[in-house]
Amino acid sequence: MLPPCFAPGLFPHFSATFSPKALEKAGAKPGEGAALGDLPEWNLGDLYDAPEAPALKADLEKARHDAEAMHERYAGKLEGLLDGGAGGEALAEAVRSFEALNDVLGRVASYASLLYAADTTDPRRQKFYGDIQETITAISSQLLFFPLELNRLDDAAIETALATPSFGHYRPWIEDLRKEKPYQLEDKLEQLFHEKAVTGRGAWDRLFNETMANLRFDVDGQELSLEPTLNLLLDPKEKNRKHAAKALAKVFKDNVRLFTLITNTLAKDKEISDRWRGFEDVADSRHLSNRVEREVVDALVAAVRDAYPKLSHRYYAMKAKWLGMEKLKYWDRNAPLPEEPKQIIGWDDARDTVLTAYGDFSPRMAEIAGRFFDDGWIDAPVREGKQQGAFSHPTVPSAHPYVLLNYQGKPRDVMTLAHELGHGVHQVLAGKQGALMAPTPLTLAETASVFGEMLTFRKLLDQAPSARERKALLAAKVEDMLNTVVRQIAFYSFERQVHAERREGELTSERLGEIWMDVQRESLGPAIELKPEYETFWSYIPHFIHAPFYVYAYAFGDCLVNSLYAVYEKADAGFAERYLEMLSAGGTKHHRELLKPFGLDASEPHFWSMGLKVIEGFIDELEEMDRAVVAEA
Repeated sequence: MLPPCFAPGLFPHFSATFSPKALEKAGAKPGEGAALGDLPEWNLGDLYDAPEAPALKADLEKARHDAEAMHERYAGKLEGLLDGGAGGEALAEAVRSFEALNDVLGRVASYASLLYAADTTDPRRQKFYGDIQETITAISSQLLFFPLELNRLDDAAIETALATPSFGHYRPWIEDLRKEKPYQLEDKLEQLFHEKAVTGRGAWDRLFNETMANLRFDVDGQELSLEPTLNLLLDPKEKNRKHAAKALAKVFKDNVRLFTLITNTLAKDKEISDRWRGFEDVADSRHLSNRVEREVVDALVAAVRDAYPKLSHRYYAMKAKWLGMEKLKYWDRNAPLPEEPKQIIGWDDARDTVLTAYGDFSPRMAEIAGRFFDDGWIDAPVREGKQQGAFSHPTVPSAHPYVLLNYQGKPRDVMTLAHELGHGVHQVLAGKQGALMAPTPLTLAETASVFGEMLTFRKLLDQAPSARERKALLAAKVEDMLNTVVRQIAFYSFERQVHAERREGELTSERLGEIWMDVQRESLGPAIELKPEYETFWSYIPHFIHAPFYVYAYAFGDCLVNSLYAVYEKADAGFAERYLEMLSAGGTKHHRELLKPFGLDASEPHFWSMGLKVIEGFIDELEEMDRAVVAEA
């Protein structure tokens, strides 16, 4: 099975001109554009100057030539390299060639993905993105033999070769690769799976992206795209939240047949792949790629579901009381509290807040994060056609990551900036491991991002001038943690049931809605009223489409970081250095090895309850703060 940069359809986009008027069209109020300041747009020139750039064409031509040469030199001959006692060095040379091709193809794929993400509605970018996917798939087909053939080599022979330092350098990658050995198919079938991905999963991914980018929602006569419509669910006015929710529900219902078809098709596609490869459970392939045991994930899920009453059910009942409601409507779930500051947080203030929080923890961490601002590695404005949400794309070790945001000046946007910069710092530090070993399993990839959020939150909390503002900040943090832990485990439960039932036949839109409403009721609790139209809200979650079962990684990362942060608060000097060393390991170490220096072990039964108790403690603190706010008034 090929390294991540060869997976068609999973690459992230580029830019248009920002102006306050464009932001107002996107759903911001008049004047908010000016309040945000000058929002940066990324400069992709560090990858390529343009889709027609000679350097891009030259890289593709060289990659095509080198891939053919590698196939000619090594295909069917790896076992012969072990003869004569020099097998370790010969294999190391082959792996270095494979790694170099990964870097070049990953650079091209990243550029096409980022260009496309900035405007998924531009036909030229759509074509370029699709053409690059096809070209890279064709080139990488020449390399498909290499990991497959490596895995067919005798265990003892591989172990002997790994004693050679040059080949031993790649031991973590080799060991990870050999974990996939039981699930790999014969070469021709692997090639068919690989090439068909462009017109199979990759095409359905792209259909979802482009459909979502083109949807428009009528909110009080304003025609908005998805991102600003979702942003209105954070609006202080209940009327605006309700109208946005109703607009979302209407458009999702109007398009639910298409989203149902996409979901059924991709679930069946995964079932076929899992069946041919021999994966038993619907999520086993994700666990393998995450290098985490099924039992560890099951323990996490069980712990979170058991904690629903103490976390989400309890918190939302408190919030309903604060907002003067008997029950929260589903559009009130993320509503700001009356105490929440109303001002827009400008870009410069957001940058300074995050970099100061990072710098107080580690000057090295702040220095790396600062390069994202200084060197054009961030694309922040909301634009028509731009991909929803936020991400940090690692690109390749020979370049650097790029961060995409849809920044609208809310406190949550500052936390999102801190989150994505955490990813970015992690990706920069891990880059030294090279194209094969820098990628980090999703479960650990969320560690730096969530830790960065926690640092920034603590900084904001320390700066809050009153008990009222401290309460609002802490409540927002609790809600973010519930969204990261409770909501994502509910998403995981939804996916598990959908994929399990899909093995028995197609699911109707109504059945998908039933499953969705069941897991939402269980996770959110009786204090939230879920209207019938909410049954289609599963349809816009991109993770279900692009990366099945990705979502539990968020809960894994949040609970892990809660435990890690508790160690940090009690730690002696040297914690920051150990932390940065953990990030620098990239994909070279298992979660047990990475957490051992901090005295943590995710396989211990009580590990997850430790992390969940941090959230519970925050809710306890909110109750105390509520009394302080009343006293202050």
